[in-house]
Amino acid sequence: MVREAGGDGLSLAFDVRDAAATREAHERTESELGAVGAVVANAGVADRLARAASIDPEEWRSELEVNLTGAFLSLQPALAGMRERGTGRVVAISSIAATDGLGGQVAYSAAKAGLLGMVRTLALEMAAAGVTVNAVLPGMIGTEKVEAMPEEVKQRATVRVPMRRFATPEEVASVVAFLCSDAASYVTGAWLPVDGGIGLSNLTMGRDG
Repeated sequence: MVREAGGDGLSLAFDVRDAAATREAHERTESELGAVGAVVANAGVADRLARAASIDPEEWRSELEVNLTGAFLSLQPALAGMRERGTGRVVAISSIAATDGLGGQVAYSAAKAGLLGMVRTLALEMAAAGVTVNAVLPGMIGTEKVEAMPEEVKQRATVRVPMRRFATPEEVASVVAFLCSDAASYVTGAWLPVDGGIGLSNLTMGRDG
């Protein structure tokens, strides 16, 4: 799609948990496309449903390795070059589970919350160099995997969203694009929800509506 639009693109497959592999991917990207100006840490898994009292320790470690360690290793190789050039954009894809919790997904929630602390720390470390570091917190997004869920599960989830629909992947991508653009040059250390209002309290002391 990038090439069809007239740009240069490169597709690489590697394990984000492997520090050597992520650094090699970064080096190859720079050798073929030039200096990396923006990194979006987006790899993640949320496949293990287990309450905290029963989750297997290996499942806990596995989710943290991908969702937290993998995110850090994905962006770390770009930091030195961005600092040296005095410009750069880093975006980590977290989740509303980081701030609101998510029953049955303690490891996922903990990892996504860890990303928020990482983002704030990196924002402090990189600010003087003109590099911004932010997080996007998606809610219910209509990805292929989500759309494949049973209809009753999707309906139950939709009712919890004040906007009464799931977001499209493009709506999340637009926010990421904003954070990577010059328009967001003074935004750093921010946690930006893209959740249709699901993080808002629906408590009311009066009539609905």
